[in-house]
Amino acid sequence: MTESTSAHASAPVSAPYCAPEPAPRPEPATEGPFAACVLCQEPTEYPESAKGITLCPVCEWQEAQRTACSG
Repeated sequence: MTESTSAHASAPVSAPYCAPEPAPRPEPATEGPFAACVLCQEPTEYPESAKGITLCPVCEWQEAQRTACSG
């Protein structure tokens, strides 16, 4: 019986190949004014001075589900 080799045999098991690097997130604000979500315009947990795309917790979760690997 011979062993079969696969191109995937050398791939690390702990790191999925399609997982993107997480974007840096600003620290949550303790007091307002809060930034508006770029998708639904609801208040986020981030201050208005936060740079980049700010998402509310609901839209952030939905975006993570949308971009996750479907395996």
